[in-house]
Amino acid sequence: MHRPYHRRVPTLSDLGQLPKRLVLGRPVRSDKAGESLLPKRLALPIFASDPLSSVAYATQEILIVLTLAGTAFLFLAPWLAVAVVVLLVVVVLSYRQVVHAYPSGGGDYEVAAKNHGRFASLVVASALLIDYVMTVAVSVASGTDNIISAFPALAEHRVLLAVGLVAFLAAANLRGLRESGKSFAVPTYLFVAGILVMVVTGFVRYFFTDASLVAESASYTITPEPGYDNLAG
Repeated sequence: MHRPYHRRVPTLSDLGQLPKRLVLGRPVRSDKAGESLLPKRLALPIFASDPLSSVAYATQEILIVLTLAGTAFLFLAPWLAVAVVVLLVVVVLSYRQVVHAYPSGGGDYEVAAKNHGRFASLVVASALLIDYVMTVAVSVASGTDNIISAFPALAEHRVLLAVGLVAFLAAANLRGLRESGKSFAVPTYLFVAGILVMVVTGFVRYFFTDASLVAESASYTITPEPGYDNLAG
């Protein structure tokens, strides 16, 4: 004899969870959370987002700081570029070693804890927290500036736009690794493709054409504010 099926009536608590479910998706059981293996095409955008954002935004912010110190300090720009490249090479080599040593997965905290003890792992965890905060802050601030440069009408909504971008990043990450990988895959690959196109175009124009590689803004001059004339270089 079969028991009659009674459909569960949604409660107010269920309705309150609806917006959260729509934004963050269905909850994942704790014993299933470790099984979210990603294909390489989705894992790359997640784990490469930090160095890519450094390439995209950090160098721009460094140049802005140099110009604030005076145009005479811009001669340091190539050396800063070399330092960034060296840093990226070190990061890539370190990650390769970690991947080979921990093929089943293991973050920086776990690697430091197993090899150097609790104190070292806490230092690494603290550094990661600071790094994540700085990455989000610099990336969102610079991204907001670039959006406003394309759409000046949004200038008065700068703070709201930045907060919205942070909320979007948080929601995308809270939905889970697989979902965030899908969200970040397209812009990450577009960024990499854009950089490659820019580099190839520059080499082709330099070696195979007579086109000038001087930027349109090269003829611009800097007019210092009164009282800051000595910073103009």
